[in-house]
Amino acid sequence: MRTGVGRCAAFTLLAVVASTATGPRAGAQERTGVAPQIPEAAQAPHATVAPPTQLLPVPNELLRVNPGGLTSVEVGRRAAATSYSAKANQEVLRGAAARVDEAWAGFLPRLIGTASYTRLSNFTPPSIAAGSLVGTEAPVGLIPSGTPLFSTGSLTFPLVLNNYLLQASISVPISDYFLRLNQNYSAATHSEDAARYDVASARAISAADGRATYYSWLRARGAIVVAVQALNDQRDHLKLAQNQFEVGQASKADVLRAETNEAAAELQVERSKNLADLTEKQVRIAMHTDEPGALLPGESLEAPVAPVLGNLKELTDEALASRLEIKSIDANAASARQQARAARAQRYPVITGVGDVIEGNPNTRVFPLTPTWFPTWDLGARLTWSPNDVLLANGNVTDLASRAAQLEAQKGILRDNVMIEVQQYWQNVREADIAMESTTRELASAEEAYRVARELFNNGRGTSTTLSDAETDLTRARLDLLNARADARTARVRLEHALGRDVRDAQAAATGAP
Repeated sequence: MRTGVGRCAAFTLLAVVASTATGPRAGAQERTGVAPQIPEAAQAPHATVAPPTQLLPVPNELLRVNPGGLTSVEVGRRAAATSYSAKANQEVLRGAAARVDEAWAGFLPRLIGTASYTRLSNFTPPSIAAGSLVGTEAPVGLIPSGTPLFSTGSLTFPLVLNNYLLQASISVPISDYFLRLNQNYSAATHSEDAARYDVASARAISAADGRATYYSWLRARGAIVVAVQALNDQRDHLKLAQNQFEVGQASKADVLRAETNEAAAELQVERSKNLADLTEKQVRIAMHTDEPGALLPGESLEAPVAPVLGNLKELTDEALASRLEIKSIDANAASARQQARAARAQRYPVITGVGDVIEGNPNTRVFPLTPTWFPTWDLGARLTWSPNDVLLANGNVTDLASRAAQLEAQKGILRDNVMIEVQQYWQNVREADIAMESTTRELASAEEAYRVARELFNNGRGTSTTLSDAETDLTRARLDLLNARADARTARVRLEHALGRDVRDAQAAATGAP
């Protein structure tokens, strides 16, 4: 009685499955790759195909956890540390830091040193008429003895043909201390903060992408296992079909269809190998490593995943407070506002304190000129203003204020995108968790349906088409469970990045901290 009920239930399940699948699905062929542990019979793409009765050993070692093997966290850290995007942003940060130093130097008084030599052309100076002869020799200590100052009927001055000058000048921007320098320095520091946020954000993105690539690699390795299992199912089916054909329980069409399905399964194995090779290459590129030998996983897709705590509102608030992209926009907007404040200073007069120390030969302040060194100094203040500066300042202030407003608008757009991103990945996590539970039941059901269909076909009570549908559903269930496990981990990686939780790990990777 129980046997009859079980068979009836199996036939009902097979009928439902047959209505949705009649052969190998194309979707199962999209997740494929290569791994070095695949048996030799399946490794060579042009090797002789094994006979239908020969089953391949299932390469479960592809999914085995290796002590000291590669983990997603390790891939993420190495990807963050070697990210070219982060290196480019690091150079931007270096330039921003240099502009901070430049703004700080603006507070210092400007010192200028000048040294010059001038050779004047010789000529006969004009004489100035004099009423009487006052003297023929210069006073001691002013000009060389014997140099005539006055002559009978005329007055002449000596020519100094070699002119030397040593001058030190200081300029103190008095008004800029109140109107410009502090604002420029504040704007530069805000720009440096924004660049620092961009570096950390780039590292976090690279780390998240690296971890997601790692799980794609594990998915591709698992797809090889599923593909080999499917090939073995098809070869077993072909053997059964040949046996049934020999005893007259199946047609030649059943045998030919089984051979077609076997060929498709062999192609599936090859595609799975290729995709596994491709994803392994992507992992190496993410880490920027050329280490010899095959990469071995140190993490399993079958391990339980950590639950995501908190409701959607709490997670959204966490993301809006933690995402570095938002902080970068805030810092850039603050920098633009400070630059606008500094630009307003162009509307007002500029007050500058000046001072000079001059050692000249001759010194122009000595009259008459003498070919001797003589020191002098001067102090003063200078006020300059141009109405043209007001027009230029108005345009510059408006431009910078509009840039700050534009950044504020971009911040609003980013906040909206972050909220959508958090909800999307939060939903992906929930869906993947439910999918792991449902696909586990799906696989158990598909395995039982396949077992029943195979026994019925082997006993001449079922059709080859029913068995093919059961095989297709079994392969699909295996892939669905594999994908659900990989999707659950990838969704968590993306959610952690959306929440900004991966920033600390990315910064630790950049500094080498544990």
